[in-house]
Amino acid sequence: MATTEASQRAADDRNPDRRLSRRGFLLAGWGLFILAAHVGLLGMVRFLFPNVLFEPPMSFKAGLPGDFAMGVDERFKDSHSTWIVRSASDPLSGRSGIEGIFALSTTCTHLGCIPNYLAADRKFKCPCHGSGFRESGMNFEGPAPRPLERWRVAIAEDGQVLVDKNQKYQWEKGQWIAPEAFLTA
Repeated sequence: MATTEASQRAADDRNPDRRLSRRGFLLAGWGLFILAAHVGLLGMVRFLFPNVLFEPPMSFKAGLPGDFAMGVDERFKDSHSTWIVRSASDPLSGRSGIEGIFALSTTCTHLGCIPNYLAADRKFKCPCHGSGFRESGMNFEGPAPRPLERWRVAIAEDGQVLVDKNQKYQWEKGQWIAPEAFLTA
């Protein structure tokens, strides 16, 4: 039996295909090192180029005040995350009997989902957890802890309604009575 093992070993030593030489081992090691270095270099080069995401501008012109009919205008829901509302009065902000325009954020104040406007019920309804908001933005059902936020609205130099999302107005802070939270038409 010992002679069989010795003869097998001798056969393995004579067969270069079955044995890894020292030179082959070093070449394989250097090959793996060069591959790892290139992967690291590619990762470093990718790090130098930032991710660029498109975000719509924070302020935009929505059109002339006469372009908006009474109720909710959903033209800017997808592109600017904004509803433009023309109302006969805004009693929640202290302006009753005065027609005007205001801009609402389309983000639910509960967990950030996007509510849908139900024209038949004249309310915004959040599909995630059932929060309901009146056309004024006031919450009245569901788990939403506060009303929708309003954006700043003003008249631009060319007479169009300018919506500025850099400035938000929150009802619970008493900001809905600010002059630029409700544009009198």
